[in-house]
Amino acid sequence: MRSQVLSKRLQTVADMVTRGYRVCDVGCDHGYVSIYLVEQDISPGVLAMDVREGPLHAARQHVIERNLEDKIETRLSDGLHNYIIGEAKSLICAGMGGRLMQRILEENKEKTMSFEELILQPQSEMEQFRCFLRENHYGILDEEILVEDGKFYQVIRAVPAEGRCILGKSIRSRWTAGKQELPEEELCKLEDRYGPVNLNKKTDVFLSYLSREERIYESILAGLRENGLTDEKRKSRYLQVEDSLRDCRKVQAVLNDE
Repeated sequence: MRSQVLSKRLQTVADMVTRGYRVCDVGCDHGYVSIYLVEQDISPGVLAMDVREGPLHAARQHVIERNLEDKIETRLSDGLHNYIIGEAKSLICAGMGGRLMQRILEENKEKTMSFEELILQPQSEMEQFRCFLRENHYGILDEEILVEDGKFYQVIRAVPAEGRCILGKSIRSRWTAGKQELPEEELCKLEDRYGPVNLNKKTDVFLSYLSREERIYESILAGLRENGLTDEKRKSRYLQVEDSLRDCRKVQAVLNDE
């Protein structure tokens, strides 16, 4: 049987799992990542969980078709509710909104903190989600930004618990050792918005992402000016977008100056 093939997004998620770790895949959908991890000998076993019976049934059928029942267990669970501490070292949460992912991590904090690593791929609210990780002492050790079918996705590898990890390198060294310094609050804002490791890696995809963000902000500002800034709500929105554009250009200037 042909080896499980993943989409670019899911392949990036799978590539972040530490080899040899047992995995708990929350929101496993059809089980493709779980199957890939076992077939490629990345993980000795996976607990594939989903809150929906339909996708979980499909995942179970795929596991049976590949004779992997002894290595992949499927389990109905809302987030980590039916997970038992110690069953896995690596947690995967991928393909769901940032707000939902945050709820899953917060509702079962003791369970979340028991993992050695968290592989996270929020589909939305990236800035708010990174802020949540930072404020709750999760260290971001790695990040990847990719494009698939014209859409940007971001994947984070984090470690829970303050004092347990070394934070990933970030743009901080560029500001503090470079031409200007920024206050801690502004540095945190840039890291939350763009990702501390993304800022350090300076990949072509990340630069393309910044260019796209710049164009979007410019277009929004032009539309607001065209329709007039006659009420306080429009003025507030204009200032908010203008601030985002300024940050975007600030980061571009630093990265392009290297």
